[in-house]
Amino acid sequence: MTAGTPGALAAKQATKTIPIVMTVSGDAVGTGLVDSLARPGGNVTGSTTIVQELEGKRLELLKEVIPRLSRVAVLTNPANPLDPIVLKQTQLAASALHLKLEPIVGVKRVAELDGAFATISRGRPDGLVLLADRFLLAERVRIVELAEQRRLPTMYPYREMVKAGGLMSYSPSYPDLFRRAASFVDKILKGAKPADIPVEQPTKYELVINVKTAKALGLTIPPSLLLRADQVIE
Repeated sequence: MTAGTPGALAAKQATKTIPIVMTVSGDAVGTGLVDSLARPGGNVTGSTTIVQELEGKRLELLKEVIPRLSRVAVLTNPANPLDPIVLKQTQLAASALHLKLEPIVGVKRVAELDGAFATISRGRPDGLVLLADRFLLAERVRIVELAEQRRLPTMYPYREMVKAGGLMSYSPSYPDLFRRAASFVDKILKGAKPADIPVEQPTKYELVINVKTAKALGLTIPPSLLLRADQVIE
């Protein structure tokens, strides 16, 4: 069992015979993990997300908090194989919302974070979005600190980042996806082939808002948005 797109791709490169259950992978068809969602066709199955819909929703939610939002910076990890797909879909979603993505900054190592945020700050964006990536998740404390120092309202792809002090996140329910992964493992251990088990998409999404961070940034979260939140951190 794997978590994330890079892990699933690494496992697939390592074996064509051992069954692989992927979780939290983005665009399994676009990255070549499976032939199709209905008929995976190889030794990989599990769950995947629809990138364009997810990134579009994140931008919509950020715009609800910042009505004047027009320019949005992007922080991403270009070493992630999913990055080109997510970035393209984020650009399409931004265009539909009449938003400009600028600057787009990539980081591959911890040492690059300070410089990345300096570049973002010089671009004077109205807000920032992070593209989902395990490296960025691992460095959430430092990333949240840097965003706070530069007073950047940020939409995160993981609730853990909001718990660390970030403004807000919108993501699939990862605990739910991991619980669902157990059903795939069960089917395979009982003799089913991964090639014949349809890939699932998330059915549960979570919106998490940190009201304390919003106040520190001088933002007022609309009451209608607070009512829709799955968790509000005071």
